Amino acid sequence: MAFATRHFVRAASSTAAATAAAKKLIVKHVTVIGGGLMGAGIAQVAAASGHTVVLVDQSDEILKKSTKGIEESLKRVTKKKFADKPEAGAEFIEKTLKNLTTSTDAVAVVHSTDLVIEAIVENQEIKNELFKQLDKFAPEHTIFASNTSSLQITQLANSTTRQDRFGGLHFFNPVPMMKLVEVIKTPMTSQKTFESLVDFSKAVGKSPVSCKDTPGFIVNRLLVPYMMEAVRLFERGDASKEDIDVAMKLGAGYPMGPFELLDYVGLDTSKYIIDGWHSLEPNNPLFAPSPLLNKLVQEKKLGKKTGEGFYKYK
Repeated sequence: MAFATRHFVRAASSTAAATAAAKKLIVKHVTVIGGGLMGAGIAQVAAASGHTVVLVDQSDEILKKSTKGIEESLKRVTKKKFADKPEAGAEFIEKTLKNLTTSTDAVAVVHSTDLVIEAIVENQEIKNELFKQLDKFAPEHTIFASNTSSLQITQLANSTTRQDRFGGLHFFNPVPMMKLVEVIKTPMTSQKTFESLVDFSKAVGKSPVSCKDTPGFIVNRLLVPYMMEAVRLFERGDASKEDIDVAMKLGAGYPMGPFELLDYVGLDTSKYIIDGWHSLEPNNPLFAPSPLLNKLVQEKKLGKKTGEGFYKYK
């Protein structure tokens, strides 16, 4: 009798698991909010993998620039992927672009979407207002996700009534090339939502890793303090920025040194991240602000995008 009972329980558990898995949302329609580098990249990989995608931004001018960037990126991808099959490459580009449309009205397009991915400016209030508005118009089944690299997913989720259908999808730049996606699960994110986000990440050709809603998730939580410690090393006069960069490239095998990476990321972005973490944990020495970084940002020397940061660029 005991064996029969155990067998029945195992069978019931298996059935329940299968039912739960069957209820996972299969994402077909995706709305990406934000036509910058990250948003356009996310829209590209989603469209290239057969999803119907709407890319949203504030103006047609921005969206035209985004679409042009996607077309150029697709051409680069096809040169590698279809080097010996130009016709197949042309067909791939055509199919991808057919899956992609643009809009300046986020409210109008979310009514039929399965997944909303936000990739706008790293500002808590602006993101909260966006999610609060979209929450009123998106279907009940729609999952919301943020591509934020530094803000708490939980705080963003709390601006909506769908905390169980809210998570983080942190892609890396450049999105078409970088294989990693960090899938962030808050204490309120349902298992169904989490698994749906993992499945979507795999469907767009990425390798997902999971992390709790902790500052910086995995990569930036390790990377930003590393870059800040390099700045402190330079501030103390222990080594030149050039030697620090060379040391980390040749000694650790990194493709860029920390100062090169800071200039690439943007000093304003790095300062914004470290300031936010410092406000959350003011006694954590890893999150201490840098006088030199603050000075460069104040002088508008933000890195490659302004022509000067820790290094000068022509």
